[in-house]
Amino acid sequence: MINYYFKTVNDSDLKKLGHFKKGSWIYVHEPTEKDLDTLAKTFRLERGHLTDALDKYEVPRIESEGDQTYIFTRYPLETGVKGEIVTIPILIVAGDNFVLTISSENLHFNEKLPLKDNSLSTTQKTKLILQILSLINRAYNQFINEISREIRRISLDLKRKDIKNKDILRLVRSEMALNDLIFALIPTKTNLEILTSGKTLRLFEGDKDLIEDLFLSSNQLVEVAKSNIKNIVNIRDASNTIMTNNLNKTIKFLTALTVVLNVPVLISSIYGMNISLPFARSPWAFFYIIAGACLISLTLIIIFVKKDWF
Repeated sequence: MINYYFKTVNDSDLKKLGHFKKGSWIYVHEPTEKDLDTLAKTFRLERGHLTDALDKYEVPRIESEGDQTYIFTRYPLETGVKGEIVTIPILIVAGDNFVLTISSENLHFNEKLPLKDNSLSTTQKTKLILQILSLINRAYNQFINEISREIRRISLDLKRKDIKNKDILRLVRSEMALNDLIFALIPTKTNLEILTSGKTLRLFEGDKDLIEDLFLSSNQLVEVAKSNIKNIVNIRDASNTIMTNNLNKTIKFLTALTVVLNVPVLISSIYGMNISLPFARSPWAFFYIIAGACLISLTLIIIFVKKDWF
């Protein structure tokens, strides 16, 4: 779907147009092949780049074709499965008299961007593009913070020895999500470095500072994501160690319990044989046997308690 939006610095709101106007923001989502052909022909865009924007494996990069700049980046979003985060490609095109964004899903940028702020307009291409990149950075920050909180919660459960299988599964999903976010963020940093030079996108006063802030923010997000991955690995290793230790304790306890219980069973089995045995004719034979079995079992229990098997 192709949408045209327009706003000048003097306008108080973002206007949706029925046709293209110079200085418009062309917001495209879920485009058909016909839409791609129309965009390529009308605005003289590289058809291959438009197709690349719909490739789910496309990596962030910057391409220049004549007076047009193609900025490929990725946007994080949550899938239908709770806690599962993926990134999808998005293409930002800086044309001669327009800005175009295209993605395979509706990311609702027209609702999320602070376009009611009079300092921003669609006619100011560079500011609009930087605002879109800033919005993408905030989305990464939001998801990484959510994952950080989840990891801290699970680490507290680990301290209370209350970690469950579902927590381990959440850690695995979080690790996969963080790797996907890092995969998108690292080349995005490279894009911001290229934009800082001003060779691919014309920068005005204040724009360079904003790009540098975005670069520092992206770098911080990468470091936080890496730190979270290390925490996940540490939690997983600690969990494995705890479970192995608990298993060893359980095996020791069951082994000691088996030995203790086998003593009276063994003695009773011996005295169940139809042969002449000690105390066989004594009226106190039963009590002697029980007392002897209990004494041996108690001795074994004391030994096992000292060895920390019980």
